[in-house]
Amino acid sequence: MDAVETRVRALLAAGQPDAAATAAIEGYGPAVFGYLRKIVDDEDDARDAYAQWAEDLWKGLPGFRGDASLRAWAYRLAWHAACRLHRDPFRARGARLPTSAASRLAASVVQSTVATGSRRAGLDRLRAQLAPEDRTLLTLRLDRELEWEEVAEVLSADGEPVTALALRKRFERLKERLRELAREEGLLDHEPDRPDDDRGDGKDDDP
Repeated sequence: MDAVETRVRALLAAGQPDAAATAAIEGYGPAVFGYLRKIVDDEDDARDAYAQWAEDLWKGLPGFRGDASLRAWAYRLAWHAACRLHRDPFRARGARLPTSAASRLAASVVQSTVATGSRRAGLDRLRAQLAPEDRTLLTLRLDRELEWEEVAEVLSADGEPVTALALRKRFERLKERLRELAREEGLLDHEPDRPDDDRGDGKDDDP
């Protein structure tokens, strides 16, 4: 059970369904919106489906039985919202969702997600300037969150063995290079200096 579901279940048990729905939308919303943007071709349609998802979640959460994980249930609601949009797009576009806490929260999450996505797109363009092996290192470690030993095993497959320690050092150099490129592109104009990440907790800084 993930942290979002743990919090949502606790709020439901405490008789706070609105707070539970807020926690669920804030916790899963950015990922669900990203999912809808991938399966719904039109950006506005993706926003409509997302708003419907938020309304459905808000209304349906008190009846959540826990037969599946909360995350799976949330994605099922998103899939159903997208299917309804595909089945009857004109009706879906013409429908006006009521102004509610769910719709306002959905709009807030969308705005935050789109802003973050714009920065992410810029950083992805910077990554494209790197050598394939460097892009692999960043993707495996940052995006897929593999352990250092797993990354070392992947990158040792077609060449001489590499160590996790060597990859950590290389990773730090890559992050510094990307940060410098990002500053030149205006993506990190106001980013404060951060200490080197040597915690070993698997939560590396996102360059």
